[in-house]
Amino acid sequence: MAEKFDNLEEHLEKFIENIRQMGIIVSDFQPSSQTGLNQKLNFMITGLQDIEKCRQQLHDIHVPLEAFEYIDQGRNPQLYTKECLERALAKNEQVKGKIDTITKFKSLLITELGKVFPEEMAKYKAIHGDDPPS
Repeated sequence: MAEKFDNLEEHLEKFIENIRQMGIIVSDFQPSSQTGLNQKLNFMITGLQDIEKCRQQLHDIHVPLEAFEYIDQGRNPQLYTKECLERALAKNEQVKGKIDTITKFKSLLITELGKVFPEEMAKYKAIHGDDPPS
């Protein structure tokens, strides 16, 4: 998979360099530079075709729009990944806390119900097992 990205990166770098050189030619255009400009335009078209071929190889890659927003804001897109992981970890801790609380509540409920309704809880434990959740 990495070679697909390397290939795309190589084509993008060549394309950017070609555009940079074309900008230099255009900024100081002389009629004698027309041939060089035409050549650069043809290279640009070829470069876009090469990038299109790479795009077809990477059609199954999905980038979240939020990552592009980070780039637009001048932020490192790796920060997006880091913040997503941090949010996931925080949510995981929150859910784990809820699960632990509910498990303790269930255990206490079974204990207290056993005191008030001993026969029914004996039937319940026979069906669901004697071990209360820890």
